[in-house]
Order: sequence, then structure tokens, then C-alpha cells
Amino acid sequence: MLKDNLVMLRKLKGYSQEQVAEKIDISRQAYAKWESGATVPDIEKASLLARVYDISLDSLMKTETEERLGMIPPAPRGKNIWGTVTVGERGQIVIPKATRDCFELKAGDRLIVLSDEAGIALVPDKTFEKNMQEVLVKISGNTAE
Repeated sequence: MLKDNLVMLRKLKGYSQEQVAEKIDISRQAYAKWESGATVPDIEKASLLARVYDISLDSLMKTETEERLGMIPPAPRGKNIWGTVTVGERGQIVIPKATRDCFELKAGDRLIVLSDEAGIALVPDKTFEKNMQEVLVKISGNTAE
């Protein structure tokens, strides 16, 4: 719910209720009422809150839960949390339908598997190749200096 997201996001950013209220030009008491669920912001104030927290308005309004973690914070603007997958016996996973639709993935598409110490990312091969070409152009342009 919105009130839960407001509390979680404010604490994650390290803001006081007063600081958030100042950023969107309202009283601390008005913001406190939103966090308690007594009232809700109008669409303009909600949009300002989304900007303060660097998330989409949609992410501000909905609550995401994960089976073992409970409620999780909204993803930053431009990022998504699509849900969970289970690794099968042979290492296969099923990518959630909403993700496949968003990235127009279909059977037979190739994905590049990337990782860092935090986890794994799957990137469509054409996107990866395009990005690598851009990096190579930048590198080749910088060698003359």
C-alpha cells in the first residue's frame, strides 16, 4: 500500500518526515497522515513524491512482496522487479510473462548471462552486441589522445 511505501522509502533515503514535507511544500503533519494511511496525496503531490524518491508513480502506488522477504521497496526509476523464478533440475528458468512481453522475448531468442557479486542479469544478445559496439567505438576514438 502507498502508506507502507512512503514509510519504507523515507527510511531508505534517510529522510525525516519534515525533510520530505519541505521537498514537496506541505506540512509535516500532512505527510504524517499519508504515512499513517489517514489520507492520501493528490496526483500532483504523489508525482512530486515519486520524483523525490526517484521511482515511477506506478511503483509508488503499488506494494511488491516476495515470498520469503515480505514487502520489498519499489524499484528505482528505470529498474524493475519482475518477481521470482525457480531454477529447474537442469538449470532452466521460466522468465515471467510480463518480462517477456516487455522485452519482446520469444522462443529461440538468445540471452547473454552477465553477473557481478550481487547477482545475475540476462540481456538480449542484440542489445549486448549493440552496447559492446558503442564501447569499442568510444575506446577506438580515445586512443588517439
